Amino acid sequence: MVFGGDLGRYGRPVLPDPVTVPEADYLLVESTYGDRIHEADEDGEALAAVIRETAGRGGKLIIPSFAIGRVEELLYWIARFEEQKRIPVLPVFLDSPMALEALARYSQRLNELDPELQPADPEGGRTRRTGERRVCAFCTTRFRTIESSAESRQLTESRMPAIVISSSGMATGGRVLHHLKAALPDERNSVLLVGFQAAGTRGRALLEGAAVVKIHGAEVPVRAKVAYVASMSAHADSSEIMRWLRGFTRPPRTTFLVHGEPVAMEALAGTTREQLGWRVHLPKLGEVVTLEG
Repeated sequence: MVFGGDLGRYGRPVLPDPVTVPEADYLLVESTYGDRIHEADEDGEALAAVIRETAGRGGKLIIPSFAIGRVEELLYWIARFEEQKRIPVLPVFLDSPMALEALARYSQRLNELDPELQPADPEGGRTRRTGERRVCAFCTTRFRTIESSAESRQLTESRMPAIVISSSGMATGGRVLHHLKAALPDERNSVLLVGFQAAGTRGRALLEGAAVVKIHGAEVPVRAKVAYVASMSAHADSSEIMRWLRGFTRPPRTTFLVHGEPVAMEALAGTTREQLGWRVHLPKLGEVVTLEG
């Protein structure tokens, strides 16, 4: 039995590409984006443009982010933009205790990440991007971590132009709510959504153009610009899922589609049956399936 988990994507920075699995009797694979194809990345230009526009208005950019994986990719891109002089150098604050813990673990295991993030070669002295030695693989020029709730409150109250990365990624809880509550009423600011926003979440409401959202029991007007960069999602799209499935040398007895909304699951099931001829099952809540030995 193989669990695909959050399958991951091909050709993205930080994390290696998904590894092919040759065979399984039973397969569970995600279907988050089973009904769509991600936008072309264009070397991160959509993200860079949001940063430039917000800085041009003298505003603050709030990025609700999943604490593990997404934070590292965001920092990678921002540091790259700075080196390429594609954005102004702004203070970048990471305000998420879980993300700080995860960032430390990523930094300790650079040898398992993409080659661009590999530690320096003792003989050649080369590292990612510039070829220069760097102490922090994910640090931007003005990178700062927020350690305490008191520091977080100070950052929330600050009106200086900055990039604030905080969790949770769908704005359902966590410190990012305080930043959104302070930033959303000001049209100089921006909120950037960089991952899947499930139905019923505050992030989904912002994505769909809500004029007002409720935070901590208060109605907060949305005057800040809300942007969305779909290309930064860590979940494979339908074409990437199919690419991974084609790596199997024989069809599983049954492939179960999980981790997806009904429309996406149905679409991926149809594609898999049509293109691969596999037996696909969409489990229901509470359903019990007996597997043959």
